[in-house]
Amino acid sequence: MAASNHYALILGVSSGFGKAAALALAKDGINIIGVHLDRAAGMQQVDELRAQLTQIGVRQLFFNVNAADPERRADIMQGIEAEFQAHPGSTIRLMLHSLAFGTLKPFIAERTNDAISQKNLEMTMDVMANSIIYYTQDVVRHGLMAPGGRIIGLTSAGSSRALPVYGAVSAAKAALESYCRQLAMELAPYGITANTIRAGVTYTPALAKIPSAEAIMNNAMMRNPAHRLTTPEDVANVLRLLIKDEAGWINAEVLGVDGGENSVDMTLWSAPE
Repeated sequence: MAASNHYALILGVSSGFGKAAALALAKDGINIIGVHLDRAAGMQQVDELRAQLTQIGVRQLFFNVNAADPERRADIMQGIEAEFQAHPGSTIRLMLHSLAFGTLKPFIAERTNDAISQKNLEMTMDVMANSIIYYTQDVVRHGLMAPGGRIIGLTSAGSSRALPVYGAVSAAKAALESYCRQLAMELAPYGITANTIRAGVTYTPALAKIPSAEAIMNNAMMRNPAHRLTTPEDVANVLRLLIKDEAGWINAEVLGVDGGENSVDMTLWSAPE
């Protein structure tokens, strides 16, 4: 498919939701700007993704950097500007915040080193929440997103629930939702919307790091009406809808993409005899 002048800026592109979004959007002709942080061992999956994007036929621009580093963010904006100068009329149609790097430690522990530290807490909040503000500011200031643009952050049910060792991430997700509501208000004069997607429990590298991951997945499958986990592709398909012009009146929302998992509890249901 021939590429258009629309781009998706995906923060956290190399796996999970970010990778699925890149592939799904590329099939609709959206060019991909990917930001990821992978060392040599993780580059194989990045190379495979880029090869797939090449086969689909879209333009791609990747940055293997720490997305939360202000200097690297400036480099990314400079790189995007150069890309757009080479392809006049280009614009970022979607900025997807899919950064999942935080500390999983309890707030309270008998030994100091076992509890979360101030540095851990601030890093988690900065990467998983604050960075959506900084990237949005830069994208808008540099004129990289035209009216019709979409800012979307990925949240989770943990934003309103307490889970073991998830406290810092939970707070970051709650902040992300709040930030997107504020962005929705402030970006309205620019014709840009901001929403968050609350995916159901999805097996991703980030989930695998949670000690209670297996119990969380089993519980989700019991509660979900379809008795399966959400997949990254489920979320990617919704992103394909949200970037359409017809979705322009969806703004400041937390959109559940979970098959009913967080609205219906099937654990006590039994089929009639």
